[in-house]
Amino acid sequence: MATVQTILNRKAQHEPAVFTVDDTATVRDAVVVMAERRIGGVPVLSGGAVTGIFTERDLLRRVVAQGRSPDETCVAEVMTQPVVIANPTTPLDECAAVMTSRRLRHLPIVVGETLVGMVTIGDVLALRVAEQEVTIAELNRYVFDVR
Repeated sequence: MATVQTILNRKAQHEPAVFTVDDTATVRDAVVVMAERRIGGVPVLSGGAVTGIFTERDLLRRVVAQGRSPDETCVAEVMTQPVVIANPTTPLDECAAVMTSRRLRHLPIVVGETLVGMVTIGDVLALRVAEQEVTIAELNRYVFDVR
């Protein structure tokens, strides 16, 4: 059974870093990181530990819709908390179920208090599609190559 580690291994080939912001950063600082890196959310750290997550959804609902200034609002004031996390040994089915039921697009992966990665719903879907393509290819080989 696939685990979160399966996704982390795949991502390490293309996206070795997890981009974060400190809880004292401004909303603008966080948005700049997200825009530069073309990502939809960043874990928020305090003293190295994940204390929340700031996403595009937080920007819209808690900053723009409320008329707050991105330059004057601290990310800790508008981040989603408590943050839902997983660890590398979490089964992928469990991870997908949590993300679906809690309507999450981003899931920080933590070992102890150390952030080791980030899994998105897109990562989960991409892995599922890849697994299904392998299964389809194997079934086609079995059906059409067996004589």
